[in-house]
Amino acid sequence: MFQNKVKNFKINFNALNQGNTFSSGDVMTGHISFDLTKETKISSITMTLTGKANVHWSTGGGKKRRRRHYSAKLDFFDLKSVIVQQNSASGGAATFKAGTHVYPFTCQVPQGNFPSSFHGVYGHITYNLTVAVHRPWHMSKDFVTECNFVNRINTNQPELHAPLSGSNSMTMCCLWCTSGPIEMTASIEKKGFMPGETVKIICEFINGSSRTATPKVSLQQKQVFYTHNKNHRKMYVKKFMSSTGQLVSERISDRRTVIELTIPSSASLTISNCSIIDVEYLIEVSFSVRGSPDLDVLFPIIMCDTPVDAHPPSYL
Repeated sequence: MFQNKVKNFKINFNALNQGNTFSSGDVMTGHISFDLTKETKISSITMTLTGKANVHWSTGGGKKRRRRHYSAKLDFFDLKSVIVQQNSASGGAATFKAGTHVYPFTCQVPQGNFPSSFHGVYGHITYNLTVAVHRPWHMSKDFVTECNFVNRINTNQPELHAPLSGSNSMTMCCLWCTSGPIEMTASIEKKGFMPGETVKIICEFINGSSRTATPKVSLQQKQVFYTHNKNHRKMYVKKFMSSTGQLVSERISDRRTVIELTIPSSASLTISNCSIIDVEYLIEVSFSVRGSPDLDVLFPIIMCDTPVDAHPPSYL
């Protein structure tokens, strides 16, 4: 068995950046290494770099309803190259001696607007490097490693640097009694953020009711999966985290507070350039008074791979 002959097979990349990510047009370099426990005949060692997306979900089920399945696939690229090509004098495979073998490799990621790597509930976007060892009269033995691909968002877009603000209000009614107004205004300094960054939400509240109110902020990720031509879709909303501010007492006419929310460093990037998968982010600011619907303000944000500076509004 070949797996008993080869040990410690490794695919090692030379890091291009601190995050060890790759992007469109990058040249990937590295080496493979493995140990052979005995002499082995090998005809070639090849490498394949692939990028693809796939989605799948199902509906229905039970005794009276048939289960329906929905799926779609996309292939972005499929590049093949040779790391080692052995030609013996007789034209067959060469014999590799027992011991450690190391071979370098180089390949270039194609140019194109490819979406970032992503693993969702009903679909994935993956970029894999597969190294295959070919032997005479045997199936090839494949070794696969996943590459972290990043679509570099153009952070020079003015909308990513501009502040966002929103407001909401209501009046509580109970039988013949009407309370004072309940109002909320919230703002964030920009639209573009990075995983691991802390968002400061500036809130101003008016609580004219006779009950205390609770401010709360949360980060939500919306995953949307489509079949081809977007005839069918499946949505999943993931709540990453939330933070609660100080209670706002009743009959308060002006309360200003800052609530901080740290984006998880594991958050994937925004995806809007894939026809079968969208990934969006929302910051929800809510103001909750017992016995009444919450006041909500939603801020759509863009998760980027590079820092985005905040620009003050032009009227300041």
